[in-house]
Amino acid sequence: MIAEIVEGCVYQETLSIYKKCFFGATFFLLLGLAIFEVSGKHLQYSKFWNSGSKNSKKSLISSKIGMLIFYTPALFACISSFWLFPDGGIRFLLLKSAITIHFLKRDLEVLFVHKFSAFTVLDSVIIISATYFTAAVCMVYFHHQTQGLPEPSIDLKYLGLVLFLVGISGNFYHHYLLSKLRQKNDKGYKLPQGGLFSRVVCPHYLFEITTFVGFSLISQTIYSYLCAVGVAFYLLGRSYTTRNWYLSKFENFPKSVKALIPFVF
Repeated sequence: MIAEIVEGCVYQETLSIYKKCFFGATFFLLLGLAIFEVSGKHLQYSKFWNSGSKNSKKSLISSKIGMLIFYTPALFACISSFWLFPDGGIRFLLLKSAITIHFLKRDLEVLFVHKFSAFTVLDSVIIISATYFTAAVCMVYFHHQTQGLPEPSIDLKYLGLVLFLVGISGNFYHHYLLSKLRQKNDKGYKLPQGGLFSRVVCPHYLFEITTFVGFSLISQTIYSYLCAVGVAFYLLGRSYTTRNWYLSKFENFPKSVKALIPFVF
């Protein structure tokens, strides 16, 4: 019964050995990044930009430029997908539109919402940008390859659209709250307040995961599901280390505040 439900939620794609290897590599890359985060080997951006070994030997760029490089290649790839794959039906249109809106929003936040005071290590910029670009391109491409296959018997695309809208709205709202913490020329860190910050350290990560779950339900391909699970693992690890960082920096940090999931983790 459970197997039938699972099968009904995904396109029945033909998996070549190359596809299987690529899917596995993508998942284990994201899982590996999560393990590195928990073990203290962070991707060096945001508050962890100067963690690990001395950065005097590493190439540094401003956080604003670094984050634009995170998202812009993926955005351009998504925009070009409307020209490269103009057909495909409502599901494909929803997927391309949702991913494009997501990365456009991230670029606009970098330009007009976020306030920066630190640097980003170039190595981390390259890894993150390549990961986002690959995820965006492959979610679109592998969905394009489902053209001509029967639709999944359980249609989840409109549920996915709802989750995408919830995720992108919640993510923006909590990014906005974070931006209000820092006044002009203020380079210090403060405890976030408002929204779900009273329950978890990284509600913006929780809504980021919700966004990727939305993508996966709109698409209902194996790759999109793997992508959502992989992003969830990575952000679980990142939120765990972020909470530990707050505990070490603020004596009055409330220990009842979880890392990512209210009351749970």
